[in-house]
Amino acid sequence: MTLTELLVLLLIGVIVWFWFDSLKAREAGIAAARLACRREAVQLLDETVVGHGLRFARNDHGHMVLRRGFDFEYSVSGDDRHRGSVVIEGREVVLVDVSAHRLARRAVVIDLQQRS
Repeated sequence: MTLTELLVLLLIGVIVWFWFDSLKAREAGIAAARLACRREAVQLLDETVVGHGLRFARNDHGHMVLRRGFDFEYSVSGDDRHRGSVVIEGREVVLVDVSAHRLARRAVVIDLQQRS
């Protein structure tokens, strides 16, 4: 086996590992989103999350891990859609945000058009 064949085989192995690791992270993101929606008494829409970011970060122990961000949508009444997010570092869920519906309720609408 030549060095080129060995490097190609190694690259394929890294790609397969990354693919399976991403699937596991996605499943952890879905589980965290479900739990957060259940705690907030809102409905998780589409029962899925969508990846929106990937980068290297250091965890609490100082080790380099992949930080993945996921978005999901949820509804309070069934007629609305709000965006939530999950951040996972390595295998650990470090942040779940389902606060958009609370912010939307407190929003104040200001009429910016000048009326004469």
